[in-house]
Amino acid sequence: MIKPIISFKDFSFQYEAQAEATLKHINLDIYPGEKVLVAGASGSGKSTLGRCLNGLIPQAYPGKFSGSCTVNGKPITESSIFDLSFDVGTVLQDPDSQFVGLTVVEDLAFSLENDCWSQAKMRQATQKWAARLQLKPLLQHAPQEISGGQKQRVAMAGVLIDESKILLFDEPLASLDPASGAASIQLIDQLTTSEELTVILIEHRIEEVLRGKIDRLVVLQDGQIVANGQPEEILRASLLQQLGLREPLYLNALKKSGVSLQSCTEIADVKHITAPQAKEKLEQWMTGTQLKQPVPKKEELLKIKNLTFSYAKDKPVINNLSLTIHKGEMVSLVGRNGTGKSTLSNLITGFLTPQQGTLTFSGKELEALSVKERAEQIGYILQNPNQMISKTTVFDEVASGLRLRGITAEIEDKTNAVLKVCGLYEMRHWPISALSFGQKKRVTIAAVLVLEPQMLILDEPTAGQDLQHYTEIMTFLENLNRKQQLTIILITHDCHLMLEYTERTIVLAGGRVIKDAAPAQILTDEEVIQRAALAKTSLFELADRFRLPSATEFVAKFIQAERKERADEQSISNRI
Repeated sequence: MIKPIISFKDFSFQYEAQAEATLKHINLDIYPGEKVLVAGASGSGKSTLGRCLNGLIPQAYPGKFSGSCTVNGKPITESSIFDLSFDVGTVLQDPDSQFVGLTVVEDLAFSLENDCWSQAKMRQATQKWAARLQLKPLLQHAPQEISGGQKQRVAMAGVLIDESKILLFDEPLASLDPASGAASIQLIDQLTTSEELTVILIEHRIEEVLRGKIDRLVVLQDGQIVANGQPEEILRASLLQQLGLREPLYLNALKKSGVSLQSCTEIADVKHITAPQAKEKLEQWMTGTQLKQPVPKKEELLKIKNLTFSYAKDKPVINNLSLTIHKGEMVSLVGRNGTGKSTLSNLITGFLTPQQGTLTFSGKELEALSVKERAEQIGYILQNPNQMISKTTVFDEVASGLRLRGITAEIEDKTNAVLKVCGLYEMRHWPISALSFGQKKRVTIAAVLVLEPQMLILDEPTAGQDLQHYTEIMTFLENLNRKQQLTIILITHDCHLMLEYTERTIVLAGGRVIKDAAPAQILTDEEVIQRAALAKTSLFELADRFRLPSATEFVAKFIQAERKERADEQSISNRI
């Protein structure tokens, strides 16, 4: 009989600084060779479970525990982090945080050097894993200079080189573009088989991970396991939706058209899913849904003409780019990592100066305005709110921009008004440290809104957030856009966000705009998808699976229906 390689028996854990246990009576066995996805809302205990596996609990995060947890037969309470590192290799959400070498090859060899391997054996091991993870051309590159997907492969090689048989991934898709994310999931799937690995993935983006043939899906809620089984069983019962997690879009589409998930087979794979009369019901739903054309915005706000910028000579990152953004638009800006999205934002906000071209904002040349002056018109929100916050309380952080500009007379009224708009007024005296990630994000937005800008640029506003916080932030931004006609540009890798919340998508590749169209048109254009490192939406694949007349029309109608449902729910909520 095969013994589990990881085993939790009635295991509970409470951090020293917390009043309640984070993990409660966990019973979970994971067997050699299994690939397990651990999902759950923020605060459900996913990260704590991961820390138990790699020894950070109880070594680095002390607290009270009961029951038992063993990894490869070793109780975690009797094992050091060093001991468990030979059994469990951990790949963090941000690979940059675990690089130590000046080059890729140095980083791969780091743990072997610490173990006093000979030069010959180190060369043999680094060449072996560089070949298996397609890193040979990158060995002399600095880890910080390569793409996000390449960084993740380097981090994987750095832990696999120790021949660890358990691989733990903490949100592996959070910082990757869709194509790199899909490639990573495929690589993990291949390694699981070829290297006989046991893989545990902690991830919010369930639909993308399920493309890699997961053996088991474990869902946590409030520190307890509430679902543990094959993905098909959990999807068929619509448990994800009941637990506040994002269900795959193609399942929502099937349900909208009247297809019962109970009648579906191979439900976890959109390319092979079957259901009685699914084609007929999908076509009937399409025929009965009228597609409305959005009212175009006409007033020009930002006009970019023939913009060019390069960090190195003769290697333009932005290459003769022209673009117009209209007042009141909510636009998604997409493209593969390194294609110039952040560079374009820095040119608009004044942190970089173009070598060629012009930028006009509200009829004025931006070149004549300083960074500070531009910030009063154009707010820039970084992906990580902790990089923007400098004060200790909510009120002081939101008021800081006004104080820096010498505004004193109306500071309290203006700050309180913005706090109310952002749903933060009741927390105005709270310390920033007491806020959740989503609340901190709203504080950074409020600190920009108090300056009354005409446009917001947000870099990955929903990265790494669960469905509740994702919906909370996007509903808030949607309301600002609709009620205050605030123009919003969302730099994102999230194809769901692009579809659900924006009516226009600008695609960059090679420093230029290669397509500017409705999101449904972008995500059903195979050439653009490939050039911009996007990924086909599962709605497109569902339309292709059942040979619907027009995938673009189907995707557009589904998103329209989703937006209407969301607007109706918001209207009911406001009345209550």
